[in-house]
Amino acid sequence: MYGRENTVMKGKKMTTVINSELSPEQVRDSKIYTQWGLTETEYNLIVAELKRLPNFTEAGIFSGMWSEHVSYKKSKPILRKFWSTNERVLQGPGEGAGILDIGDGQAVVFKAESHNHPSFVEPYEGAATGVGGILRDIFSMGAQPIAVLDSLRFGELDNTHTKHIVDGVIAGIAGYGNAIGIPTVGGEISFDDVYAGNPLVNVMAVGLIDQTAMQVGQAKGIGNSIIYVGAKTGRDGINGASFASAEFSTEQASDRSAVQVGDPFLEKLVMDATLKAVKDHSDIIVGIQDMGAAGLLSSSSEMAAKAGMGITLNLDLVPQRESHMTPYELMLSESQERMVLVVKHGEEQPIIDLFQEADLDAVIIGEVTDNGRYILEFEGNTVADVPINFLTHAPKQDLPMIVPKRLSEFSDTQYQPDMSQVKETIKALMAQSTIASKASLFKHFDAMVRADTVIKPGGDASLVRVRGTKKALAMTTDVNARYLYLNPRIGAKMAVAEAARNIVATGATPIGITDGLNFGSPDNPEVYYELDQSVAGINEMAKQLNTPIISGNVSLYNETDGQAIYPTPMIGMVGLLDDVSQATTMAFKHAGDTIYLIGETTDSFNGSEIQKLQLGQISGQLFEFNDEAELASQGLVREAIAKDLLASAHDLSEGGMIVSLLESSFAGDLSFNIATKQSDKYLFSETPSRFIVSVPQTKAADFEHMAGKQATKIGLVTSESDVVINTLTQTIVLSREEIQTVYQESISWQLKG
Repeated sequence: MYGRENTVMKGKKMTTVINSELSPEQVRDSKIYTQWGLTETEYNLIVAELKRLPNFTEAGIFSGMWSEHVSYKKSKPILRKFWSTNERVLQGPGEGAGILDIGDGQAVVFKAESHNHPSFVEPYEGAATGVGGILRDIFSMGAQPIAVLDSLRFGELDNTHTKHIVDGVIAGIAGYGNAIGIPTVGGEISFDDVYAGNPLVNVMAVGLIDQTAMQVGQAKGIGNSIIYVGAKTGRDGINGASFASAEFSTEQASDRSAVQVGDPFLEKLVMDATLKAVKDHSDIIVGIQDMGAAGLLSSSSEMAAKAGMGITLNLDLVPQRESHMTPYELMLSESQERMVLVVKHGEEQPIIDLFQEADLDAVIIGEVTDNGRYILEFEGNTVADVPINFLTHAPKQDLPMIVPKRLSEFSDTQYQPDMSQVKETIKALMAQSTIASKASLFKHFDAMVRADTVIKPGGDASLVRVRGTKKALAMTTDVNARYLYLNPRIGAKMAVAEAARNIVATGATPIGITDGLNFGSPDNPEVYYELDQSVAGINEMAKQLNTPIISGNVSLYNETDGQAIYPTPMIGMVGLLDDVSQATTMAFKHAGDTIYLIGETTDSFNGSEIQKLQLGQISGQLFEFNDEAELASQGLVREAIAKDLLASAHDLSEGGMIVSLLESSFAGDLSFNIATKQSDKYLFSETPSRFIVSVPQTKAADFEHMAGKQATKIGLVTSESDVVINTLTQTIVLSREEIQTVYQESISWQLKG
């Protein structure tokens, strides 16, 4: 039992209470706070601010709030550079999710979140609770979630432990998303050895809301009530925020206590009750926020800080599913399916009744104050009393950055692929885990629940209908981390550009970005440089596309034993299609349609799939990226779709033209016969800013007139059993069925092997 020996505040005087926790002096002498992630400098700042030693609970809450995962103290100096405003932005960074105007009084709400470290330790629960957490971010804004996308990075599939992680993560996403009834409509999955010790599990969620129903996470109004709703608090996920802000070591035991356990059926109850509360009682709800990283601590303190208020909580009232929980545990627990609501004083009962009718806990645990203090009461004692502004604003850290040594050592010579066995090379490329079909993994996800999905996983972007309108929302996640390894700024620009091409290929116009910034330790000046340059590249491209960065997540310390992952800033993008009848897919539609290549193909092999396939590694300076060419290609495709000239559209990315042609062929169950005036190697070039489109013969003249020199006719869609590729060098004939089997079954073969 929490008992009797600790120092607590009574006004400005210290009193002693008895408990089993360390005394303030023991906290100081044992330096337990360093195990929680606080530095000596930070601890001394706390002592100076409080003018006394912090007790056990206070040291704990500072460790949670000042962790990188919560405070972004090391990344904020860079994140502040993001461009996040334009004519559509209704809510930018700073709340649970970003919101964009989509017309007709409606808005789209979206955000990405990571659950990387937990998914390495407990793949199923780590991935499952990642889905639950991002969904709460959406419905805490008052929005109905309509879709989930996943961006996943694993080690290569020849590793037994990687296979275990893949199986667990996929099962966790499916188990949670399918059960709660929100479709998983798309995403991306890539494999590379650099992620073997640090898999990346990034989840993006998208929701819809009437603009009049928008909620914010603020605690204002003196005397207003803090209501805890949802599941009870347990000891799972204790100090998970600090866990997420630490590096792994193969010599350390896995910290399973930092991984939460989720219940999707309970989350469904919480979601439905929250949305009903917003719909029926918005006049008495002051603010809503989910309990994510650092649990009750971060949600309550941040809500008060944003409103310039104070807050007092009585921890005896917090619903608990385990006995004898301490204040430290109650505040730092990251148990799932919990929310904080701020409700007008005296009008709490309708909210409490609504949640209790759903068999959920709903308890008033505190109130808003005007003293600017964060005060925690427990068993009749004040166990924490700290300035709320100080608690929620970790000391900013301006870290040094230097250009990674590797960048100056890369040759400017483009890798030249070995073309001695082209047929075999194509087959091997289509079997590569990053290229091969992910259908065997996506099949576990319910993409059609709610019945609004127009384009399912496996296309360039997914498309979800906006109910009651002609509109649809396109959505995608993209990044090629190999490019960023070779050049962080250009690679980041290309990630944004590829995401936009995927959106455009459906017929939609890109309108906004959320990001998941996955990097190694920012304490490494080279990694900090990568983060800075990646943000610069994202900004540069986003401004040109008019796609503000309205939300996102930072996940640092993704390294094991000092070996960092590639810089991996996942770009989640949403687009708007005004008329869903114009939706376009990558699949070839009819034999006889004309195939065109949009954009120019050059020597672009450094960082490519063919370089990795043939050398086992990537190197060299990244090929040039032409902003004007990118914008022109996207503009042409979007205009051609709007004028109903295209039967299909597919962007070119990993693997180059040959991969895109084959993917369109497989998707449409049709073949092709093409001819290029270039040699074999250019089939594998990864020059950006390109599309493969097919055009009905009756519309070919109109398309050619519109496209001019931007598009090159390269061949026809056929109904033959073989695909035929004529290059400057030779004629290549491949059995579509044979190569499709390789493409579709490679992942399954590798997982079973």
